[in-house]
Amino acid sequence: MAAVSAAVDREEDRLTELDSAIGDADHGANMRRGLTAAVASLEEEAPSSPGAVLALAGRRLISTVGGASGPLYGTLLRRAGKTLGTEETADPGRLREALRAGVEAVAQLGSAARGDKTMLDALYPAVEALGDSGGDFEAARRAAEEGAAATVPMRARRGRASYLGERSIGHQDPGATSSALFFAALADTARTVATGERA
Repeated sequence: MAAVSAAVDREEDRLTELDSAIGDADHGANMRRGLTAAVASLEEEAPSSPGAVLALAGRRLISTVGGASGPLYGTLLRRAGKTLGTEETADPGRLREALRAGVEAVAQLGSAARGDKTMLDALYPAVEALGDSGGDFEAARRAAEEGAAATVPMRARRGRASYLGERSIGHQDPGATSSALFFAALADTARTVATGERA
């Protein structure tokens, strides 16, 4: 979660720029505020399991991020955390199952589907790639980034951008972009851990 927060900090201006074209121009600031609060809570409470980490982060996002992003990302993390349960570790297979459950919860909450020009257009490919590759986080990163880029020619059918109709075409969805940042941070963290284990 610290890596995700750092990634959003770096990309805040880009997220805001994307959101200014088809949203309320606050996605970057909202996500940065929520993730900063989540990391602070994690440092203070130090949850003892991956599931507890995700659940706490999800609660903090819901309570601190404005607009739709807080409930959506919070639901993603809370459902994933609940799926992981109280086990002290989570292998890539379990994490993939948990993330898929979280993504399905987001789809249900937002009444959205793949192709609606939302965060799901990055989340679904990433989770699928994680499963298809046997737990390759780099594959998940690439799939999420490709999914986010693929939203550019789409017409938004859900969320604030849907109000623009045809004018939403030609812009990358900010939620899909921040979702890709989540998987990029996950891949970077997995690589760092693996390198440390080999050292």
